[in-house]
Amino acid sequence: MKEELQVYEDKMEKTLASLLDDFGSIRAGRANPHVLDKIRVDYYGTPTPIQQVGNISVPEARMIVIQPWEKSLIRPIEKAIQTSDLGINPNNDGSVIRLVFPELTEERRKELSKEVKKKGEGAKVAVRNIRRDANESFKKMEKNSEMSEDDLKLATDKMQKITDKAIEKIDKAVEAKTKEIMTV
Repeated sequence: MKEELQVYEDKMEKTLASLLDDFGSIRAGRANPHVLDKIRVDYYGTPTPIQQVGNISVPEARMIVIQPWEKSLIRPIEKAIQTSDLGINPNNDGSVIRLVFPELTEERRKELSKEVKKKGEGAKVAVRNIRRDANESFKKMEKNSEMSEDDLKLATDKMQKITDKAIEKIDKAVEAKTKEIMTV
């Protein structure tokens, strides 16, 4: 039974990790190189992550500098950033690309915090679905006499505790990201 619980707990941890990864790509006030994680550049016909075609640095709080390893990549990188949903116009001086992040407006901050809450709710739903799958699996085991009625009760109780812990972590992550976004 312990192994089964561990499998479902791992799934919940992966859900949380995925949520935190999503949060990394939401831009809050300051420049964060992770906003570029999902952007792909056409590198000799292959969609390649920006991190693999150049050096990314954050020299100031509101600026990201991308220095491509090949000068010929400046146009494709610029194009990839423009077609992404970043909403930032890249500036290039022939050797590096600069992304200057404007100060977020109050309205945009509220939009972003709603988006964060929505993603958090999605993660909670995923966690609850994992709990449901676990409980159904335990009931099947009990039905097939692989588990006693007492063990079934124990397993569902433990699963509920694991679920509560995962949801608490999600709530904390949402709260922290919302606070980060709303901080001017």
